[in-house]
Amino acid sequence: MGDSNVPSESLKKKSDLIDGDSTIFMANNSSTSLETIVQSFQDSMSLGKKHKFWETQPVGQYKDVGDPSLPEGPIKPPTPLSKVKQEPYNLPNAYEWTTCDMDSEETCDEVYVLLKNNYVEDDENMFRFNYSKKFLSWALRVPGYYRSWHIGVRAKTSKKLVAFISGVPARITVSKDVMKMAEINFLCVHKKLRSKRLAPVMIKEITRRVHLENIWQAAYTAGIVLPTPITSCQYWHRSLNPKKLIDVGFSRLGARMTMSRTIKLYKLPNSTVTPGFRKMELRDVPAVTRLLRNYLNQFVVAPDFDENDVEHWLLPNENVVDSFLVESPKTHEVTDFCSFYTLPSSILGNQNHSILKVAYSYYNVSTKTPLARLMNDVLIMAKQKDFDVFNALDVMHNENFLKELKFGPGDGQLHYYLYNYRIHNALKPSELGLVLL
Repeated sequence: MGDSNVPSESLKKKSDLIDGDSTIFMANNSSTSLETIVQSFQDSMSLGKKHKFWETQPVGQYKDVGDPSLPEGPIKPPTPLSKVKQEPYNLPNAYEWTTCDMDSEETCDEVYVLLKNNYVEDDENMFRFNYSKKFLSWALRVPGYYRSWHIGVRAKTSKKLVAFISGVPARITVSKDVMKMAEINFLCVHKKLRSKRLAPVMIKEITRRVHLENIWQAAYTAGIVLPTPITSCQYWHRSLNPKKLIDVGFSRLGARMTMSRTIKLYKLPNSTVTPGFRKMELRDVPAVTRLLRNYLNQFVVAPDFDENDVEHWLLPNENVVDSFLVESPKTHEVTDFCSFYTLPSSILGNQNHSILKVAYSYYNVSTKTPLARLMNDVLIMAKQKDFDVFNALDVMHNENFLKELKFGPGDGQLHYYLYNYRIHNALKPSELGLVLL
């Protein structure tokens, strides 16, 4: 449990389905060195527990941590496309593959319902991610996306969608090298089918389809430790509606704190204070792209955004993503940028509330406006839009504003992974410039 007035349990991003043999383990919050994570994991493992699936994959292995003889970079060279398996992997007899057309309203509904009822929950089964259909369409229909990477599994007899996994193409910089990658997300298996070992075959199938596009690396996240994280990040939470958060069990009233004092503690101004602070518009895409590219260049791992990416990912999209910038009143130069995306959670088993409206910090760039002041203006905008809580990972320079703006640390961690790419030393969260949804 955290300190007073912070969430008693953070929602663990992402799926815990990636390896059916995994031991659930949260790394100690005080240390994120790769060696420490691996040692703690190995100490916590029950006898005979192995990552049977991941030990067969081209990912960093625990036994290789700290071995300077292994080169950084791709672990396995590309295969000639003619040698890539042409047929899908076999599923258990009762199930069949389907490609999910996210342009179809009916299919989008099916994916939404599957995730809404079966995706990531907190450890106490109080909250579950509730990605909106509009959000899923935004997240999956990116510039240059491959429909074949939106993979479902149906029951043959009922045709019901019972599992899903997705990938989208991205350009990601790792140590100054720009690579085409797949960002893998939304791995979800129906709760009643968790014993069927569908997840490993789904990962192999999406890997096969990514390889068919001559792409050999991928990025993904998990709330558990697998072989082997490139970094481990922590979620921090800033209360915007403390009464509701306490009512639904997301936060608790601190010792010697009354509800009225807690509400006063988290109260925000009614309006923003930075001159020139405004909502991003289509005409701002080139300026925001330049600002963002220059900023992200300093991180070891970060996206390589062009104007098309910025227009898709960061142009305001109601109830999906909000973006703001600072335009100098004198020079009209765009000097600062900030954004968050909307990811509600279903509140399970509460008679008074069904949805927790959650904002997640996305990409923020401060060049002229102090970062804490910029982010305080963002909090004000989120409060005006009736969000209940604002979440931020301790990536990039976020650590510089978290405590000052009354964020509290959550219990869970989010671990970042690269597929078929080895990094010798684990990154500090502040060396990571990538936010995955």
